[in-house]
Amino acid sequence: MQLKEKNSPFDQSQAEQLNQLLPTLTESQRLWLSGYLAATAAAGAPAAQSETAESAPVSSPGKTREITLLYGSHTGNCQSLADEFSEKLKQQQYNVNVASLDDFKPKSLKKVEDLLILTSTHGDGDPPDNALSFYDFLHSKRAPKLEGVRYSVLSLGDSSYEFYCQTGKDFDKRLEELGAERIFSRVDCDLDFEEPANEWFTGVLNEIAQGQGEQEAAATGISEVNLDTEPSYSRSHPFQAEVLENINLNGRGSNKETRHLELDLEGSNLKYEPGDSLGIYPENDPELVDHLIEIMSWNPEESVSINKQGDLRAIRAALSSTFEITSLTKPQLEKIADVTGSEDLKKLTENSEKVKEYIYGRDLIDLVQEFGPWDIKPQDFIQVLRKIPVRLYSIASSLKANPDEVHLTIGALRYDSYGRQRSGVCSVQCSERAEPGTTLPVFVQRNQNFKLPSNPETPIIMIGAGTGVAPYRAFLEEREETEASGGSWLFFGEQHFVTDFLYQTDWQRWLKDGVLTKVDVAFSRDTSEKVYVQHRMLEQSKAIFEWLQAGAHVYVCGDEKFMAKDVNNTLLAIIQREGEMTEEEAKNYLAELRKDKRYQRDVY
Repeated sequence: MQLKEKNSPFDQSQAEQLNQLLPTLTESQRLWLSGYLAATAAAGAPAAQSETAESAPVSSPGKTREITLLYGSHTGNCQSLADEFSEKLKQQQYNVNVASLDDFKPKSLKKVEDLLILTSTHGDGDPPDNALSFYDFLHSKRAPKLEGVRYSVLSLGDSSYEFYCQTGKDFDKRLEELGAERIFSRVDCDLDFEEPANEWFTGVLNEIAQGQGEQEAAATGISEVNLDTEPSYSRSHPFQAEVLENINLNGRGSNKETRHLELDLEGSNLKYEPGDSLGIYPENDPELVDHLIEIMSWNPEESVSINKQGDLRAIRAALSSTFEITSLTKPQLEKIADVTGSEDLKKLTENSEKVKEYIYGRDLIDLVQEFGPWDIKPQDFIQVLRKIPVRLYSIASSLKANPDEVHLTIGALRYDSYGRQRSGVCSVQCSERAEPGTTLPVFVQRNQNFKLPSNPETPIIMIGAGTGVAPYRAFLEEREETEASGGSWLFFGEQHFVTDFLYQTDWQRWLKDGVLTKVDVAFSRDTSEKVYVQHRMLEQSKAIFEWLQAGAHVYVCGDEKFMAKDVNNTLLAIIQREGEMTEEEAKNYLAELRKDKRYQRDVY
């Protein structure tokens, strides 16, 4: 479509310039520009107006249907998106209600007009903790018929897992079964979720606006314009934090290497609370990148476009900091088979069980060596790769105790697989290449699902193994600074007392000063029979239940499949035994704790 001078408020020169620019813009660039113009207009920026522009009427959404935006969030990603989208809807003068799925009264569902659900999936296709009650209600016989309700679902997940985005798929299917009308098709997002999430929101907003004859309003639905004078650092604009300290917490002879990192946040204006996480954008091992380029016979300096905006990078830089090369997924194998024309690889992808077996412990180099190398241009190849996912680490410090600093506890992952030594992308970067004086791109990830009680007199029980103890160091630093009087009880597990008692001197000092009330430890390799935190909990069964009855909040941080699952079962056993309850009553008791935010988990 050509812009004509006589039909617009622009003179001939401006119209020509716009006609040259507009056809070259990508969809995201158009959205950004629309949002920018809307934001500057809202901020009162001066604008040249012709007689035509001055006389044009200003459209306004007027009376709109109410939008209910609900999120199920495990690490905080869906909650952050929900907050972001709700603000943009409010800027468009829509009536918006925002809540976590478990904070929403499910019986009110039939009164909802437009329902937007954002949810993650974890474990074996399970809903996040703050979506469990809603999920159970929606799939029960008590769920109401939802004729007249319109909805759309955004689902976040990880395509390397078998039950990718399963919770979102379940919600989408169930809402349809209950008679709700789909506003916009569900979008399933992989680890690099920002772009598809924004596209989903734009599509939803377009449909809502179109239904009310307000297509113009939808154009400004997504704007990443920041009108603050100070730089705002976020997931999309990370801060380069200088490494101040990098210390190995494990003693000589340990089977593990756990790093304590202290990063400088001065000048970032980043704020965090105990329970929040720090996101790090990692880089791939330079040796792996060079090896892949060598196998594929590419020129490391050849430029490639790394996104829809057409930003260019040398292939070596792109593989180092943008694209994932250390893991494989079934969708990725299917895309590579298509783009390379590999019949052998295509045959493999037709058998899901064989794919699952193949991708376990292998990376992109293994794939190229076995099925390639292929005569393919770098640009064609990288377009089917996933972006390197952000790594989130529980913050191990209190900002009150450490102004302008953030501390992390990171276990270096190293293992052998198929004749090659492998390593965790971010953990080994932090272990080997994050020397004092270097920087890491970081941002703060809020986690409202893992927070200290607002009442400082409330007792807390903290359960963690290995690096899962990190947030509890932050909790106790905070409680020391605020002089909280509530009791605190730590259960900690690792392999060996002598080499693996992480932050031992901190716990001992807090015990002496009364900041920490009790400590129970389990070192699994120091005894003939392995002892874990759940065994120590059973030994303290009566006392734990007394703390629960006194209003204690329970926190669990660590491995989800094993430790967190075992701790959950142990808590149920303790409640059933000490409370003299049936199994069903104990489950309901624990569910109420979770609903009241007295049972919080940060598991991975």
